[in-house]
Amino acid sequence: MSFSSKDLSKRMKRVEGVTVRHARRFVLKRWSSFRDARRHVAVWVLLVGLLVAAAGVQFWWYQKSYTADAYTTDGTYAEALLGPVETLNPIFAQSNAEEAASKLLFSRLFTYDATGKVGFDLANSMKISDDGTEYTIGIRPDVQWSDGVYVRARDVVYTVNLIKNPVTRSTLSGWDGVMVSAVDDATVKFKLPAPYAAFPHAIQSLPVLPEHLLRDVEPSRMRENSFSMRPVGSGPFTLRLLQTIDSTAGRKVVHLARSQNFHGGTPRLSRVQLHVYKDTEAIRHALATSEVNAANDLSIIGAREAAGKRYSLSTVPVKGGVYALFNTTASTLRDAKVRQALQIGTDTDAVRNSIAEGIPSLHLPFVNGQVGGSMPKAPTYSKSDAEKILDDAGWKLDGSVRKKDGVALELSVVTMKNADYERALKTLSEQWQGLGISVKTEVVDPTDVTQNVTQNILQPRRYDVLIYQLSIGGDPDVYAYWHSSGADDGYNFSNYSNPVSDDALVSARTSTNPALRAAKYATFAKEWMKDVPAIGLYQATVQYVHSHHVHVDASSMVLNIPTDRYNSVRYWYVGERQVFTTP
Repeated sequence: MSFSSKDLSKRMKRVEGVTVRHARRFVLKRWSSFRDARRHVAVWVLLVGLLVAAAGVQFWWYQKSYTADAYTTDGTYAEALLGPVETLNPIFAQSNAEEAASKLLFSRLFTYDATGKVGFDLANSMKISDDGTEYTIGIRPDVQWSDGVYVRARDVVYTVNLIKNPVTRSTLSGWDGVMVSAVDDATVKFKLPAPYAAFPHAIQSLPVLPEHLLRDVEPSRMRENSFSMRPVGSGPFTLRLLQTIDSTAGRKVVHLARSQNFHGGTPRLSRVQLHVYKDTEAIRHALATSEVNAANDLSIIGAREAAGKRYSLSTVPVKGGVYALFNTTASTLRDAKVRQALQIGTDTDAVRNSIAEGIPSLHLPFVNGQVGGSMPKAPTYSKSDAEKILDDAGWKLDGSVRKKDGVALELSVVTMKNADYERALKTLSEQWQGLGISVKTEVVDPTDVTQNVTQNILQPRRYDVLIYQLSIGGDPDVYAYWHSSGADDGYNFSNYSNPVSDDALVSARTSTNPALRAAKYATFAKEWMKDVPAIGLYQATVQYVHSHHVHVDASSMVLNIPTDRYNSVRYWYVGERQVFTTP
């Protein structure tokens, strides 16, 4: 095609001329008319603006009637926990992080429901024999391992027998003497040597392992097997990756992905990250730097300091208590009169308030209200009455310290490294010093391998008083803590011995009659309060710190043990989105 620049230039000039003439004719010459009509134009513009604004306000005002906040399904939840993580095999779990991973990766026959009662998980039925020694449990037929194989009764049988084998070196105990057999693929039977009322709670703590993957592994080599780092479970999440960040500091991240075939329903969270730290200071730093969006293993004091305005804080009671445990075989505390004076002369309200307001009280060997019947009331604090008891027992003031036969009344008080326990230790020391008692305190770190708290402090009972937390759980069976068989080298850290208490504890744990159990526990509680092997300081709690966009509904949880918080993990989510509702 031919092209002429001169023709194009002429055409452009004609277009320019026409545009200018139209502008002069229709705009400039009529500007005076526009000025006369500007008021009407302004009114119309204003009316149109008001209509647009009204429509916007109406949309904003009524949007809640046709929209709703909905959970997201692609969120990542990152929680900080105390480690270490040396295994992901649940029968070897010890640290809080390993227990958390076990709860998320593996299912149990039973679980606790939202009210803290025992409910079904892998199981779908349970029958108890008339003599209370046989439990026949049905297993859901639709439960799968993460590799697609169905869970069967033989998996339960294999797991129990593996734990019972001493060469396995499992951290789970209490299964000796329990016989287990598979009736068929969907039914398993437990045979107990004697009735045990709390057995459903014991089953709740049993994680089930896949027999088809582990049956050829020698029990003595189970801990070292690759399954410990690459487990296959039946829980709501599966393992994606175990990442080592800093091997020296034990800094790891357990990456989990939701299981698409979880029998309880697909979780709302897409990913869960368990960030493992060596101490609480590292956890607080992780919250401050937003490495995580939640944390659980903090003291009451530490959690309140870490939360601030950036995070939400929920303090949830658990079935356990913090006690001042008296070594009843120590020379100073062998005299029950001294223990009774300490009981009356200890202001437990002041101890709790020194830590934080609103901490639940505790004065019994189990959680208040956990057992029905007539329970003894809490002792009334009276410093003067405590001083009189000590005077009558021969402990007279000599200056600022009481003495008897020339020997000073001294107490060695030990506790674990924890801001709450240390605050309680300080308050107790001041109160007991006010009674004329010389108090020597020691704080030990259970995470410090050089101190070896179990072998150097707990087993040899190297203390007069131990400030320590006892986990009770969903059933009030406290046999392990207070029966004389657990003294010296067991969990009876007070070395408490009383034939009446022993008989009541044995009778209560073997009876399935609620009224009889309550009566036996009432008998035990009265003896316990009279003998004073310990002072209940406060009920244990879980401090749950999380960012505002993490939704876990922690305040409504009923927890028997801290890991029960994961029982509702299927409903957790991170962030929200708005959706239109259908009429």
